[in-house]
Amino acid sequence: MNIMDFNVKKLAADAGTFLSRAVQFTEEKLGQAEKTELDAHLENLLSKAECTKIWTEKIMKQTEVLLQPNPNARIEEFVYEKLDRKAPSRINNPELLGQYMIDAGTEFGPGTAYGNALIKCGETQKRIGTADRELIQTSALNFLTPLRNFIEGDYKTIAKERKLLQNKRLDLDAAKTRLKKAKTAETRASSEQELRITQSEFDRQAEITRLLLEGISSTHAHHLRCLNDFVEAQMTYYAQCYQYMLDLQKQLGRCFPSNYHCNNNQTSVAPISSAASSNVIGSSSLTPTSGLVITTPSNLIDLKECSGSRKARVLYDYDAANSSELSLLADEVITVFSVIGMDSDWLMGERGNQKGRVPITYLELLN
Repeated sequence: MNIMDFNVKKLAADAGTFLSRAVQFTEEKLGQAEKTELDAHLENLLSKAECTKIWTEKIMKQTEVLLQPNPNARIEEFVYEKLDRKAPSRINNPELLGQYMIDAGTEFGPGTAYGNALIKCGETQKRIGTADRELIQTSALNFLTPLRNFIEGDYKTIAKERKLLQNKRLDLDAAKTRLKKAKTAETRASSEQELRITQSEFDRQAEITRLLLEGISSTHAHHLRCLNDFVEAQMTYYAQCYQYMLDLQKQLGRCFPSNYHCNNNQTSVAPISSAASSNVIGSSSLTPTSGLVITTPSNLIDLKECSGSRKARVLYDYDAANSSELSLLADEVITVFSVIGMDSDWLMGERGNQKGRVPITYLELLN
């Protein structure tokens, strides 16, 4: 027998086996043939494996969306991963926002209140971007990779053995059907021999599949450890972001040169007017409902209610918005006085021959 004859006979045998399985499967669906049921324990293991696969895929995909919301970036990373190449490093959204803020603050002038605040915010956003990058790397390594390894490795092996078990079960039931239909003693003896062989192969494959499926419990234990790593990575990330924003808030609280108050919770907090203010800027407070509030010194309110001029120290740099205002430099001393009909948040300031309106909240009245 040459190789070609052997291959032809093998193909014919495979075709016969496939046809036999197809006929058995069709008759089972039509209710014309009996079906060997798997034992309850094996069925439960198969169900548990399928459930694990479905939810692992969903959790893995949604975690990828959480860590990288940009679908184009995810596709690019997937392609590079399949090519076994490292994806090029790209600037993330917090880093890009931070760079824009720093560039804007530099353009407006670091010496101005707004420019200085933008630069500080930009630096914090870039720190958050770095923390975000570390979260993605840690989560991909300690959480996503193990989940992906299960889907692409362990579960594929389980699915392969499960398919083999299904084929062996069809072969067994087809042999049982042929034995029932056997009419001669010779045919019956041949069918009984075939049944013993198929039963042995089915039992062996069921045991192999069962051993693999029992490993799902170990998979759950491993995924639990990975989940804990993911939670710790998120905890570290959010703790870093909170600390960065807390530090930024403190910096802005020291540097904001106007009667600033948080826009959050506007429904419960009314804007702070100078008439209702009673504390010096340096003693501004932070509360959960009111945000950061910088109020007007009471001695400046007293000045507006009386006549005459006083000396005042400038707390922060101020750039005049128009010709009616006077630009200020931090720590300089100017003369201030009230003018009838002027807005309550302003005084008239005088420095030598220069005169113009100045904001109350930039000043500290001297005795």
